[in-house]
Amino acid sequence: MDALKLIAQDCIKAEAPALDIGDTVKVHVKIKEGERERIQVFEGTVIAKKHGGISETFTVRRVAHGCGVERVFPVHSPNIDKVELVRKGRVRRAKLYYLRDRVGKAAKVKEAIR
Repeated sequence: MDALKLIAQDCIKAEAPALDIGDTVKVHVKIKEGERERIQVFEGTVIAKKHGGISETFTVRRVAHGCGVERVFPVHSPNIDKVELVRKGRVRRAKLYYLRDRVGKAAKVKEAIR
């Protein structure tokens, strides 16, 4: 079991993104297409954070062309170039799954006053 912990320590990023539930973020993801590599930006609201340590993930939700799209990103993945904070959200829940049922302005998260 200690060998697994040692391997996990090597893979953990030193600069893990500081994000909370309700924040609007831009996730820069490396996409491989054949031999070429490009960066794709996925912008949305963080609706969940799960697990911890090496297996920590966060879920980002956005509405594209009237259809809700959710993507789960591992925090320590080498495919994530960077996570950019667009705005802080003020929420009182750990999971924002209720946003799936809301449409339009009802699906917005209030901005936190800094």
